[in-house]
Amino acid sequence: MTAVSTLASSRDLLQHKFQQLLNGKLVDGAASQPVIDPATGRVIAHAPVADRQQVDDAVAAAKAAFPAWRDAPVADRADIIRQLANIIEERRDEIARVIVLENGKPLADATADVEYSITWARHIADMSLDGTVIRDDDEAYVEVRRKPIGVVAAILPWNFPFFQFVYKLAPALLTGNTVVVKPSPTTPLSALLVGEALRSLVPAGVVNIVGDAGEVGPMLTSHPDVGKVSFTGSTAAGKRVMASGAETLKRIVLELGGNDSAIVMPDADVKKTAAGIYTWAFANSGQVCISIKRIYVHSSLYDSFCDELAERANNAVVGHGLDPETELGPIQNARQFETVKESLKLAHAQGTVIAGGEVLDGGGYFVRPTVVRDVDESSPLVSAETFGPIRSVMRYDDVDDAIARANNTPYGLGNSVWGEDLDAAEQIADRLESGTVWVNTHFALAPDVPFGGRKQSGLGVEFGREGIEEYTDAHVIHIARQ
Repeated sequence: MTAVSTLASSRDLLQHKFQQLLNGKLVDGAASQPVIDPATGRVIAHAPVADRQQVDDAVAAAKAAFPAWRDAPVADRADIIRQLANIIEERRDEIARVIVLENGKPLADATADVEYSITWARHIADMSLDGTVIRDDDEAYVEVRRKPIGVVAAILPWNFPFFQFVYKLAPALLTGNTVVVKPSPTTPLSALLVGEALRSLVPAGVVNIVGDAGEVGPMLTSHPDVGKVSFTGSTAAGKRVMASGAETLKRIVLELGGNDSAIVMPDADVKKTAAGIYTWAFANSGQVCISIKRIYVHSSLYDSFCDELAERANNAVVGHGLDPETELGPIQNARQFETVKESLKLAHAQGTVIAGGEVLDGGGYFVRPTVVRDVDESSPLVSAETFGPIRSVMRYDDVDDAIARANNTPYGLGNSVWGEDLDAAEQIADRLESGTVWVNTHFALAPDVPFGGRKQSGLGVEFGREGIEEYTDAHVIHIARQ
């Protein structure tokens, strides 16, 4: 087996034989597909692709492994998660470079994803699964215990391919479930590499990783032996997942699209606020479900804020993620690149582009960070989720109007409020319809804080005690004492 620590260049990846993890064995796919470096457009590796039989074999292996894993002491399961965190930590730099090559994000961001994975895994391993006593009196003892569901299908997106792999896997394992992981077709490498280490870390069948070219997801979401699906992706895809799982009433957690707003209050510090909003609007080249996509600025600050935001966008260094000067990488895949180019056309046709607005030459899927002002909210650039480095700035005069406009969306993942009067900001935050509202920051996630969406941005939550419990069913023990 080639160690992850040797896979630090595109040549290494191209020469490495990537395999699936099925029932404790590394196996080839029924087919294979190329993996593209989005910064160059070149093939950097070939990844396995499962067929129906291999998907069925993976689920069968997970189902067979479930009883013994369910009955294993929680402390033993937690220790394996800690060992996984240690392996990731030892190979941090190499895993980060692989993420850069398959995903495109800058190395600093990829390294942060790996660090988050380590933090999340260790936090989850330390969590208690003790039951909750509801009643303990002369009449009865009532306790709610949490029981694992069975086989969990973890379906990963391409924007955070490694972090989401770990934060779906760790709680599933801790709670006693077995897992079939399906990475995104365009970013499978980091998960497949860690699968090599998992082969000797967990009992056969407890974790299985299958390759995909776009057809495996429905096989898992409709499979009668899959008890839960944890899915991150678009709202449209999430609806299909939910429909697919309906026949067997699967437990489903969906973390879906978002069209997050930021409301800039009239007392905001323009320079400081523009810096913060720029960071969380353009992180990962705008390819984040919970990034800021609609910016509402009080008229008294509108022109100066637009100038500040545009200056930051114009000064951004866009390039290959392995270049230490790079601040923003490419669009992750060719299909999304075409979608973003259509959004650029809308920006020029329906607003005033004050920064960016163009595609960069050079072979990769590069788009300059783009700021658009004076755009009507009926434009799809504002009303739909723009998953790329294009952000719209709208003005408002009355805060009630800003709140109503921010809430006028089918999405409800996150929002933020920016200003100096924290009491007033909190009052605005309380009225915004999203799973999370931040004040003077955005995208501030933590392993102990539940995260999920309202409306069409999702179902259920990740993280925190609540996120752990999503991998379980409630089991009530009621003992009568009279």
